Amino acid sequence: MTESSDQAQPLVAHLTELRDRLLKALLSVLVVFLCLFPFANEIYTFVSEPLRAILPPGSTMIATEVASPFLTPFKLTLFAALFVAIPYVLFQIWSFIAPGMYRQEKRLAIPLLISSVLLFYAGAAFAYFVVFPLVFAFFTSIGPADVAIMTDINRYLDFVLKLFFAFGLAFEIPIVAVLLIWAGVTTTEALKQKRPFIIVFCFVFGMLLTPPDVISQALLAIPMWLLFEVGVFFSRFIERDTHDNSAADD
Repeated sequence: MTESSDQAQPLVAHLTELRDRLLKALLSVLVVFLCLFPFANEIYTFVSEPLRAILPPGSTMIATEVASPFLTPFKLTLFAALFVAIPYVLFQIWSFIAPGMYRQEKRLAIPLLISSVLLFYAGAAFAYFVVFPLVFAFFTSIGPADVAIMTDINRYLDFVLKLFFAFGLAFEIPIVAVLLIWAGVTTTEALKQKRPFIIVFCFVFGMLLTPPDVISQALLAIPMWLLFEVGVFFSRFIERDTHDNSAADD
């Protein structure tokens, strides 16, 4: 009976720590949300600026549902809180898994963790400052001349959140490439040989996650391809370091 209790205790301790880490992560999102909520309308105004800046005279954004003027900024603020709290959430995840990692694994994992956060932010910024103005200018310019453009605020939010997620995810390609090399799933040379398939995949991915126009598809696919090349470049150093460590162990 004592032996069973001794074996069960580490699992209970790990589950307790996991619960505490998750609660801290959720609490951080809640705290950021409460701080941002008084500025919910200002946040929505900022996010909708790329569209409002190019609307024709007399056009405006509208709310087609009764609760949309409240629920839409509320939803955006919740996503913004998660966006801001991502570093602390990832820190809690890292604090849970780090004790079980070797020193060499930690030496690589910490830069990858920081880089993944920065790349996700970079992808979202690229979408806001580069993609949105071009895409919205394209959409508003090809419509019939006698059709007034009045975009629903909730539909607009769903549209931009999808693009934020798509570009943030796409900018993680270098991290994925490095992890695949590090885990031994593939090699740098194998990735180079698969380059034509990767390029096709980038354009298919861009077609699926962006609006049905060539501009937004290319604006997602081309950075994905370039980021893949960046990942392949840095993967060579990871591969070389892994081989050197294996030789030293032998």
